[in-house]
Amino acid sequence: MKRVIVSGGGTGGHIFPALSIANALKRLEPDIEILFVGAEGKMEMEKVPEAGYRIEGLPVRGLQRRLTLENIKVLINLWKSLRKARKIVREFKPDAVVGVGGYASGPIGRVAVKCGIPLILQEQNSYAGVTNKLLARKACCICVAYDGMERFFDKQKLVFTGNPVRKDLLKAKEAREEGIAYYGLEPGKKTVLVTGGSLGAGTINKAVRKNIGKIAGWKEVQVIWQCGSYYYENLNRELEGKLPENIRLTAFLKRMDLAYACADVVVARAGAGTISELCLLEKAVILIPSPNVAEDHQTKNAMALVNKGAAVMLRDADAEMEFGQVLEHVLQDAECCGDLRKNIAALAIPESDEKIAKEILNVINRR
Repeated sequence: MKRVIVSGGGTGGHIFPALSIANALKRLEPDIEILFVGAEGKMEMEKVPEAGYRIEGLPVRGLQRRLTLENIKVLINLWKSLRKARKIVREFKPDAVVGVGGYASGPIGRVAVKCGIPLILQEQNSYAGVTNKLLARKACCICVAYDGMERFFDKQKLVFTGNPVRKDLLKAKEAREEGIAYYGLEPGKKTVLVTGGSLGAGTINKAVRKNIGKIAGWKEVQVIWQCGSYYYENLNRELEGKLPENIRLTAFLKRMDLAYACADVVVARAGAGTISELCLLEKAVILIPSPNVAEDHQTKNAMALVNKGAAVMLRDADAEMEFGQVLEHVLQDAECCGDLRKNIAALAIPESDEKIAKEILNVINRR
């Protein structure tokens, strides 16, 4: 029986691809045994067991970018994490270790290499993460989703697989009527989906808030505004009795697949997972990259689409002032909307999860 450790996490952008890869491995090899390794206190410690997999947590944390005593604690936790990683590898005896990025990938990947266990990396972004860059020299295979990744990795190790996406979202192409009914919308109107992720995005919310009067005047447009649980109470209280009829404000989206199904235009951050979903669903999209991420990688993700005419990008600093004008242009210009959909569809890479799973199994079988 084959055994695989999948390591990494910290954000949904790492966790959901990791789960998709694990599910694909299970489909291809039903008796394979999979163990996840994450960071204690991070969302993977909850999401992975919910998906039916076992997970071990490491006390690893990221270094602060400024001089601080906290970094002494970080180094102590790294030492503890390496010790625990050695114990996990010794007891589980994996045939391969898969790193998807995030703090937990570092210790387990390093231990795997020292023990002679094949390491496979999956890099979701167009700008490689720190952990993957550190591990890449010893990895036997690196699965990527963007062109030009030889800037960071040995070209001979690169396999172009794309990013895995949640399978349920792929049904969204045929579910517009169901989505319209589920969210209580009008079928004859254009629908805009605004989403900042489960916690929300302050800049995107401010941009919508500033343009509520303008949106209220667009009689043939309706908006699903997912503002995030962090912002919902304040916004709901502030807008009580003032929210236009054509805007649906919600903290989170229970059926993301149906929200996508409704949407003619999507406004979102530029995380790698979100972009992969939008490519597969062929959506016209306005990307507002978060500036508060490592190496400003969301801007680089967005520009990879903008340079191919597959998205419109608004800088975070400009979003509040320019959002209404840009959204109005995309909605009114049918040719622009059509080109965005056509060009983003050309970037879609289907079945990425199975491509990565097959690479992992090939590595194990060669061993």
